Amino acid sequence: MTDRVEAVVIGGGFGGLLTGARLREAGVQQIRMIDEGGDFGGTWYWNRYPGIHCDIESTVYLPLLEEVGYVPQWRYAPGEEIRQHAIAIARKFDLYSDTMFHTRVTGLTWDEENAEWRVTTDRGDHFRSRYVVISSGTLTQPKLPGIPGIEDYRGHTFHTSRWDYGYTGGDQTGGLEKLAGRKVAVVGTGATGVQVIPHLARDAEHLYVFQRTPSSVDVRDNRPIDPRWAASLQPGWQRERMENFLTIVTGGHADVDMIDDRWTSTAKLQRQMLTGSVDTNICAEDLDEMADFRKMDEIRERIDAVVQDRAVAEILKPWYRYMCKRPTFSDFYLETFNRPAVTLVDTADHGGITRMTASSVVVGEQEYEVDCVIFATGFEVGISGVLSGTLPVAGRGGMPLLGHWRNGPRTLHGFYSHGFPNLFHLGSLQNAAAVNFVHVLQEQATHIGALVGEAENRGARWIEPTAEAEEDWAATIFRTAPKNFAFQSECTPGYYNGEGNPRPVNFMYGPGPVAFHELLRTWRADGHMDEVLR
Repeated sequence: MTDRVEAVVIGGGFGGLLTGARLREAGVQQIRMIDEGGDFGGTWYWNRYPGIHCDIESTVYLPLLEEVGYVPQWRYAPGEEIRQHAIAIARKFDLYSDTMFHTRVTGLTWDEENAEWRVTTDRGDHFRSRYVVISSGTLTQPKLPGIPGIEDYRGHTFHTSRWDYGYTGGDQTGGLEKLAGRKVAVVGTGATGVQVIPHLARDAEHLYVFQRTPSSVDVRDNRPIDPRWAASLQPGWQRERMENFLTIVTGGHADVDMIDDRWTSTAKLQRQMLTGSVDTNICAEDLDEMADFRKMDEIRERIDAVVQDRAVAEILKPWYRYMCKRPTFSDFYLETFNRPAVTLVDTADHGGITRMTASSVVVGEQEYEVDCVIFATGFEVGISGVLSGTLPVAGRGGMPLLGHWRNGPRTLHGFYSHGFPNLFHLGSLQNAAAVNFVHVLQEQATHIGALVGEAENRGARWIEPTAEAEEDWAATIFRTAPKNFAFQSECTPGYYNGEGNPRPVNFMYGPGPVAFHELLRTWRADGHMDEVLR
């Protein structure tokens, strides 16, 4: 492609789809969506392992339900339902009309004379775009463990985000008939492992589960959504539920808990992790400590009630505080360890898996010979897009974006930087985060759509903050950033705390997403868009 478009959106997940939808509503006609996958969906395009579900209630997780005219079938939607909803959004807003799938953007260069970006890709494309929006996600690069000898193993291997149904048979609902007669190892017992392990256990001749740290596994209580309830919904129902959920899980007050699930019932325990807020009232802190203990004891008691082997039950019990690791939910995981053909291998005393050989996984001196090793080991955190260095961005005067950020991120509201006109970022950098990150992405897309729409109405050449606005926002972030460093330092290793190496968080808006979204709405309503339109 050597043409010109009005807007390029890099990323076909929910962030990119929401941005494309808001740009379309703002009147932008020529929108080119680009993604490395073969269709829309982002993480839900790549992750199609057996048992995959969302842990957030579908009525608040799946965006634009009213716009698309859809009510989810399940309280916690399976992966394929979510992927199909992503496709429905793309169709609704005509985002398939000019897409580049199986394509990676390799460079963005600002052309000052023509006030547009020059875009290059790994497919040899050289085209131009007035606006560029980067929504490349934060959990996109699959992570493999650094096990000595991993390259020597000669059996079958794959990562859960690249599930090999040709080897296992079946589909996302299970039925992995080709695993009959095969010994399978799964490495990792986080959110993915908890979902996939019950399916592997049903169909493999023997399943070995290699656990470094036990997950806290709470009840999921999934069930179909009542069609009568769906038929009773009034306009605005999803916005109301989304705002209610976000308010409660970030420590705010709502008269009614409309979602009433395990997330909202543990909101106080999530407060310090998600917002960094600390109650200076000593009595309140003590109450939080006791609530944390009671919740984790409830999870441990459930293990005792379900798992028959006492020794196995002890290994499965989490010992850390709630929200040190991502909570998981399952109605089937714990029961799996009552199967005689399932062996739980605790690697904690050995610092993880010791090594791999051509035919086995070794822990200490014990070898476990297996036909297949499946890695449920998650993703590199934050290694994508411009932060990974794989997408060079050159702004005014050839200034590299990462050079502009050499002493730390410099943005206004996390969206855009001085010297890089008409370039927008989605994500939590100098922005906000929440358990339901799709809600945050929806607010970000709305903000970008409003800015672009106003620029189009005024005939502005570009949207760009001043250097002073960057400095003021950096000072705001530093002043309000979450102060949960001590909490994370005491936690077991995981992606929440940099695998046991936490750093003070100085890149997130501390008051949380509810306050941040209100800040953006007020900023727009008070006429501050004048400050960034040129």
